[in-house]
Amino acid sequence: MTGFDHISFLERAVRTESHESVGEMRTLLVETLDSGGAEPRVDDAGNVLAERDGPKDGPHVVLNTHIDTVPPHVPFSRDGDEIRGRGSCDAKGPLAALLDAFLAMNPERGRVTLAVTPDEETNSTGAAALDVDADAVIVGEPTGLDVCNAARGRFQATVTLRGANAHAANPEDGVNAVGALSPVLEALNSFDGGDEHPELGAPTLTPTTVEGGTATNQIPAECSFVVDRRSVPPESAEEFRGSLESHLREAAPAKVDVTVALAERDTPFLEAFETPADSRLVRTLRDAGGGEVQPFGAATEASYFAQVAPTVVFGPGVLADEEGAVAHAPREYVRAEDVTAAADAVTETLSELLA
Repeated sequence: MTGFDHISFLERAVRTESHESVGEMRTLLVETLDSGGAEPRVDDAGNVLAERDGPKDGPHVVLNTHIDTVPPHVPFSRDGDEIRGRGSCDAKGPLAALLDAFLAMNPERGRVTLAVTPDEETNSTGAAALDVDADAVIVGEPTGLDVCNAARGRFQATVTLRGANAHAANPEDGVNAVGALSPVLEALNSFDGGDEHPELGAPTLTPTTVEGGTATNQIPAECSFVVDRRSVPPESAEEFRGSLESHLREAAPAKVDVTVALAERDTPFLEAFETPADSRLVRTLRDAGGGEVQPFGAATEASYFAQVAPTVVFGPGVLADEEGAVAHAPREYVRAEDVTAAADAVTETLSELLA
């Protein structure tokens, strides 16, 4: 696309609120693609899709990122090279870079698809609805221009302890579910759940919320707490659930029943993934961008794409810097020069893979 200015697009995108509804942001993206002659379409799940086809058969490369942001909206501002505001690095900066590369591409063979999802920060219904038939996938997220070939997954489960009600004046007549919390919570620390991953390290298991009891003068028959699991390959959500339930049942006091239930979702959990560091996609993007090959620090929709094709996470911006959180934080920013560098790296990678 002649005349596309990825920095001007990014500034417009950051000014466009997309924390409650992505409608306005999606319109901006569709109009931009229309102007570039890309003939975009919006599918039933709200994904924005566009393709560039080469004259010869060849590999299919997918560029993916998302247009939704977390609340609250942070207004746009700019200080020299820093573009600030909600979504500047997560993930409108990466979107601007991928869009620049996509619009500049005229493949000699094969094809490149831009697939932009509407709800990555929540339920990933857009990504789950995509039928991706790809040979390589680049997912735009703030990686500091490093090529991230692996990431932990994220599971959520509720642990429920069940006992029996009784009057608090006669506690021996009941089975106190809240009283059983201490040994069960302590048992989280001894849960193994698999070997440490050579790149991602050990999985984590963190209790996050707890509730229980219905009256202050009654032995509580039930209580529950939620756990956050950051998984590493090859653990699946159901394997985690079953293993944790067995482990906690052994730790619970007699007469207290323990069950573990995965959070209800309309879409699959984001499982951990790993693309070999010596794959062509990883090597090509590393050589083009100059960054390190390392794991990404958060779960992303790359999990879905990695099940069908070599997948990497890549983009300008960082999750955190030396001062603290950047993505999802009030001080969110991205450097314009990094957005340009990311666009150039993806363009060079596409040119190499589709030559």
